[in-house]
Amino acid sequence: MPDITVHEAFERLQVAQVVDVREDHEVAQGRIPGCVHIPLGRLGERLGELDRHRPVVAVCRSGNRSGVATQLLTAAGYSCDNMAGGMLAWQSAGLPTV
Repeated sequence: MPDITVHEAFERLQVAQVVDVREDHEVAQGRIPGCVHIPLGRLGERLGELDRHRPVVAVCRSGNRSGVATQLLTAAGYSCDNMAGGMLAWQSAGLPTV
């Protein structure tokens, strides 16, 4: 399961699908612009919402749940990287949120 930094994830925003696997209440506190929100517990049933031909960056609060999501997505045939440090690292780096 490849991990990428928040800066690498930021550089990929124009190309990759960012999938935020946090819960609704967490996403309400800020998310990456343009991300797709699919809580981890529903990811398996909602895979059809993602483009198999575009790379995916999985995101959660700290990087743990998105690591699980990365394994699930990779097993389902997606090219997926885990954003190390999650939204805590993203916000700490001063990167944009909505």
